[in-house]
Amino acid sequence: MAVNESAENYLETILILSSKLPVVRSVDIANELGFKKSSVSVAMKNLREKQHISVDGSGFITLTPSGREMAEMIYERHQLLSSWLVRLGVSQDTAAEDACKIEHVISRESFQAIKSHGPERPLRT
Repeated sequence: MAVNESAENYLETILILSSKLPVVRSVDIANELGFKKSSVSVAMKNLREKQHISVDGSGFITLTPSGREMAEMIYERHQLLSSWLVRLGVSQDTAAEDACKIEHVISRESFQAIKSHGPERPLRT
């Protein structure tokens, strides 16, 4: 089931926070993204309805298998695209910012081509 760019960003953020924190709550996501807690709550409701996250009675947010799969796909794209841009001479900050935009629109075919090229192989010129 396809989700929009905003939902993908939330899922990726939950994945990243879950590797840093013992538990993830809406307030943690709001702080990480610089959003209002009310905006995050609406997004969490939508992700819960689509069964990409679960929220327990204490408000702890966990990715479901489908949510984790999407989050890991977006995170992998972000990491690889960002590192490629840096290799091409783009600054870390700009590379991260651009990768965040590209990761949501790049086709699976194009991403696989970039991924299979591998960092050890020289770029074509």
